[in-house]
Amino acid sequence: MIRYWTILLFTVMTWAAQTVSPQHSIIVDGLAKDMVLTAENTLLIATDNGHVEEYNTSNYAKVKQISIPKVKDFMGDMMPARILSTDRMGDTYLLLSDSGKGGYSNLFVERKGKLTQILSPDDKEAIIKARFIDPTHILLGYLGDEVALLNIDSKKERYHLQLGESKFSDFALNEKKTEAVFACESGILSVVDVKRGKIVKRLQGQNLDNVYKVDFKNGMVSAAGKDRRGALYDVKTGEGSYIEGNFFIYATALSPSARKVAFAMDENNDISIFNTLTKSKLAVLKGQKSTLNVIIFKDETHLFSASDDNTIMVWELNK
Repeated sequence: MIRYWTILLFTVMTWAAQTVSPQHSIIVDGLAKDMVLTAENTLLIATDNGHVEEYNTSNYAKVKQISIPKVKDFMGDMMPARILSTDRMGDTYLLLSDSGKGGYSNLFVERKGKLTQILSPDDKEAIIKARFIDPTHILLGYLGDEVALLNIDSKKERYHLQLGESKFSDFALNEKKTEAVFACESGILSVVDVKRGKIVKRLQGQNLDNVYKVDFKNGMVSAAGKDRRGALYDVKTGEGSYIEGNFFIYATALSPSARKVAFAMDENNDISIFNTLTKSKLAVLKGQKSTLNVIIFKDETHLFSASDDNTIMVWELNK
């Protein structure tokens, strides 16, 4: 009887989930590789076509585009650099790209139209993701599951820490940029004190394989796993749970309150929205055409999503 009511309750909750179509779309010149909602309430999109595009989130008008120099491919031909990661703090922009040389990275900052290169292939740094911590420091996630805090003025690292032995996947900062959660192929998440460069907690037990993406909001972490598990952790207690998907879960996002979580958890590239407390499905966002790279909650009812194509989707949930 208990099993019957559990199945019935799950069925009712699934039926109650609203189906949502995109409210708007933004077409970028290239494939979207990274996306950031800035403090200035703009959307910053990194492309594989050698540039970053910035859009107003009120009217979706393009307000800025930053391009970086082309790089040589393995055949020696010049081609646009693939921008892996981007960010903005005030009037300074961050652009991390591949260099076409041995898997090493190029790192640039742009301010008032002036592009300055911070790292080049000569530095032999294999960096996958970068984010501003403050106007002069950038947090770096390395391919080999390492974290470093780089001073962009001195071009020196404040610390460089090995987190594990697996390949790095993703990191996400909390709202105050005091802690970051790092994901890797092992499924274990490392919570790092950003200023001190110390691991303060390990979150584990919910994902048993590669974690593709993480988010960190209001003391909660969500993790998108290759094992078809969308994991949720309370960072303070370390306790976790997961929501089962039916396909690799490539992307995730938490709402600002962390009362809602988004997971891309089926082969149709649909985005499922859940209540993080009850695990009930609230909505299914349909219309994404390719494998998802990034999902971002603007607030509790508005989201942006980017996949491995040139279309950014804008979504609105019922209140």
